[in-house]
Amino acid sequence: MSTSPSVILFQGDSITDGGRSRNDDPNHFLGHGYVYLISSKLGMELAGKQKTFYNRGISGDRASDLYARWNEDTISLKPDLISILIGVNDAWRTMNGEPSGVTDRFGRAYRHLLEETREVMPDTGLILMEPFILRTGATAEKWEAWEEYVGQYQKLAQGLAEEFGAVWVPLQQTFNDALKQADAAYWLWDGVHPTAAGHELIARQWLSVVQNSSLAIA
Repeated sequence: MSTSPSVILFQGDSITDGGRSRNDDPNHFLGHGYVYLISSKLGMELAGKQKTFYNRGISGDRASDLYARWNEDTISLKPDLISILIGVNDAWRTMNGEPSGVTDRFGRAYRHLLEETREVMPDTGLILMEPFILRTGATAEKWEAWEEYVGQYQKLAQGLAEEFGAVWVPLQQTFNDALKQADAAYWLWDGVHPTAAGHELIARQWLSVVQNSSLAIA
């Protein structure tokens, strides 16, 4: 990108959603997770630039759900920068044997939405965030299977980041390293969803990577 992005969009599932409101209330439309933390820090530091931050994460979404609403919830907003975190629900539904998880469409749906984005908005910057889990709560009983599924999604997502020229934000190792300070449930209370400390960890890693990349928000 030749200029610093002015409209920044965060997309994903419940981790991104962060309990956000579905209206224009500035107190609530960014949720209370990592999106809020990133937006509040950059919004304050860059107040003179009047950056616009959107959160369109929806709890429960898989990659295919994200693709289904991509035109309405992404392209229509004309963002300069899109940050995506998706994958854990694809694994969750497959692990639980739900009908919606029978066909694994993660890679296919993810590729489709990136292809369409590049076609319609070729100058929009892309940030892909690594899906992550820790061994506690929902993931503990079938940990090896969880690790296998999410590991596949991590490799797929990283490969897509390289292919589409996106900035890659690694997160699994960040959480693994955090285990040296506190146990898994301290960061991801059920092995999947972050606590307040977990969201802060994500926000700091995102800022560290993105603000030292070609897509830095300034």
